[in-house]
This record gives sequence, C-alpha cells and structure tokens, in this order.
Amino acid sequence: MRIVVDVMGGDHGCGVVIEGVKRALEADAKITELYLVGNQEAIQAALSACQLQDARVRTVHATEVMNMEDKPTDAVRKKKDCSMARAMDLVAEGRADAVISLGNTGGMLAAATFKLRRLPGVERAGIATVIPAPDNEFVLIDAGANTECKPIHLVQYAVMGSVYSREILGYKTPRVGILSNGTEEGKGTDLTRETYKLCKQLDLNFIGYAEGHDLFANKVDVVVCDGFVGNIVLKTCESLAFGIVSMLKRELSRNLKNKLGAFLAQDALRALKRRMDPEGSGGAPLLGLNGIVVKAHGSARERAIMKAILTTTEAVQHQISQVIAQEIANATLRLAAVPTQLPTPIPA
Repeated sequence: MRIVVDVMGGDHGCGVVIEGVKRALEADAKITELYLVGNQEAIQAALSACQLQDARVRTVHATEVMNMEDKPTDAVRKKKDCSMARAMDLVAEGRADAVISLGNTGGMLAAATFKLRRLPGVERAGIATVIPAPDNEFVLIDAGANTECKPIHLVQYAVMGSVYSREILGYKTPRVGILSNGTEEGKGTDLTRETYKLCKQLDLNFIGYAEGHDLFANKVDVVVCDGFVGNIVLKTCESLAFGIVSMLKRELSRNLKNKLGAFLAQDALRALKRRMDPEGSGGAPLLGLNGIVVKAHGSARERAIMKAILTTTEAVQHQISQVIAQEIANATLRLAAVPTQLPTPIPA
C-alpha cells in the first residue's frame, strides 16, 4: 500500500505529523511506500528530530500551503504547488493509493474533486465520521462537506455510509436511518421526506427516520443528513464528550469521599475516557471519490495521526472506492426502475 500524507496543514507543525507517521510505519508492515508532502527543509528537520529512517519514506517538496483562511476553489486554482494539491496529484497519477491531510476541509474537498474526480454516478462526495456510542459505533454522513443537498445526495450518502459501516466497522447489515425530528413518515422537511421515499426502494437495511435520542441508544448504525446538520451534530458530540469528562473531574475531586470513589473506579474511568476519545478513529474519510481521501483533525496529535493512517490502510485493503462505485451503480439501476408517479389529472 502506498500512502500520501500532507504534513503542512496541522495546528502543531509537521514534526507532530511525522511522529505519527513513524508510529504508523512501526505498526503496519503492509505500507510499502509513504510519501511526506510539504516544505522539504521542515520535513528533513522533523525526520531528523524523531529519528525516522525508514526506507519506505519518500519526500515530495511543495512550496505553498493551503491555509484555513483560503477560499477553497480559489486556492486550488492559484496555489498549484500547495502541499494538499501535490498530495492529490500523487494519487491521481497512480503513484499512491490514498491521501491524508490535516488541512482546510473545504480546500481538501475542492482539491480532491478537481484532481481525483467523483466516482461514476456519484453526485457529491460526503464526509463519513465514526462516532462511538455505548453499545455500537455509528457512521454520521455527511459531517460537513455539503451544506445544501438534494434528496439524491442523501440517498447516495446512505449507500456510501452503509458500505463503510459494513466494510470497515464490520456490521453485516448496517441499520440506515435519516436524521429527523420524529419517526413518523410524514415528519421532517421536504428534503428528508423525499429521501425517505427513495431509500425505501434500495437494497439497504433502511429503518426510516432516526431521532436525536436514537443515536446513542443502539438503534442506528448509519445516520444520514446534510452537511450543515451533520457538522452541528459532530461538534456537539465532541463538545459534550469533553464537557462530561470535565464535569467528572470536577466532581470526583470535590472531597475526600469522591476522590476515594474515583480511585476505586479508575479503571472504568480510563476505559470511558478511551471510549469517548475523538482521536480514537483518527480521521474521517471523504467518500465518493476516485481514490481514498481521509481528513484528519487540524489539532490532531501523534496518536490520532497514526490512527488516521491505519484507518486509511484498512480502507485501501477493503477497496472501499471500488465497492462504493458498484453499490452506487446498483442503486441507480433500482431507482431508474421505479415508476414515476404522474400527477392526478384534473377532471374536465
């Protein structure tokens, strides 16, 4: 497997990224080549600092960086030698199988769409984020790539999310639900109601609508929504996780009795912290493209970067893009076979 890492977009500098790369290379012998794309001088300094001397590592110099302040489409056109664009080029040219970046999400979507193109039949790529729940993990798609969607976009997210849940998380028949404000078929918006009708025609384990309180009750494995709603859900979940940990720390240190209870429950508390850790999955794949593209959080540190690389190699092994292309083709055929409902004629 040949992996590309854009080392220039993170909040903590390329040294942290390359330390995460080192850990991933130590953990996965199946990686045959790993390209580090960015400023050559900074990369060499970081390689020396973390003593990474792996023969599988290649470096590719890029003179520019796509910043968070850059407008995505403008940056792709004007910053042709930015690290993100150069990283995408390696996959587009067939020199690598997958790319990981910590940079600008909108810029990554624009660069990936322009350089790699969408899979046949896919109208919009979507970000699939894995969120841990008490008894399962669910895929949230779209988690922020597209804020304005049509029903066909959400239908394709349902297909892509189901593939990812099945292939990567191991759920044989993932339960797919559309995020809504109630479970009755008439609930929701025009967008969700039309999506509901289309999803019923597909070969999915479609359970209908999923409400907010269903997400952590082991009732759904793939949660489908537009990127505006999905990004709010994602950031709310991340903030709540940090909030719960903070409240626990405060209460457990309030007095001697609570401190004793914390000491006795320390193993359980550590397990809870690991379970709620947003760095657990490392990165979120951008599904629907001609190649594997994974977005790591800009604030990711070494462990999260390692996990993002390992998640990426798993997606390559499972040929996620090829499976999605086939499933989208099947879904398109099924929807084309559904008779179009003509409006009822008005009596003369």
